[in-house]
Amino acid sequence: MGFEWLFEGRNLARLGEGLWLTAQISFISVAISLVFGTLFGLLMRSRYKAVQFACRFYLETIRIVPILVWLFALYFGLSTWTNLHISGFWVCVWVFVLWGTAEMGDLVRGALGSIEKHQIESAKAVGLTPAQIFRYIELPQGIKRVLPSMINLFTRMVKTSSLAALIGVIEVVKVGQQIIENSLFTDPKVSFYVYGLIFALYFVICYPLSLWAKTLEKRWES
Repeated sequence: MGFEWLFEGRNLARLGEGLWLTAQISFISVAISLVFGTLFGLLMRSRYKAVQFACRFYLETIRIVPILVWLFALYFGLSTWTNLHISGFWVCVWVFVLWGTAEMGDLVRGALGSIEKHQIESAKAVGLTPAQIFRYIELPQGIKRVLPSMINLFTRMVKTSSLAALIGVIEVVKVGQQIIENSLFTDPKVSFYVYGLIFALYFVICYPLSLWAKTLEKRWES
């Protein structure tokens, strides 16, 4: 049978729609996480112990609780507790934003904290203000150090978006499952082709990002 199933009915169009929905979830989450995560990373460098504790508590809570639990809690729990129903699409976006903000913030904190102290001390010695130190020393070097890890994080977010299928979002994996269910009795091998195609689609999206991250890392290390 091969890939004949792909051109039956609206299978090809549905896979395209599912992939577009996956891309929307991923890239909206990435864009918001980039902004909030950068701000969160700067906040983590606060001198105040209470702020540091609150940031660390948020970060560890996000890391300890699995993403799937957050999805179920917001999608099913929120509607039960508050009678407020949010669509699966936006539940996915905000759960990934919570996760991306925490992880991105820690990357920003680590990148800025890795800048050698003697550079900061030298800048202070020549009379630069904290704002000037951040603009001319910490920011340029911090961007170079955080960018490869940031790209890898966003690649993970794209792959993790497949969990959206578990709360009823009709993204590319869910569409693939529906096609398999419809074709299971006519061709049992169709699952191999469907998941093979989905694998290829994720590979085409994620592999170039991984290569880009490795290229940047090697270029800036040399």
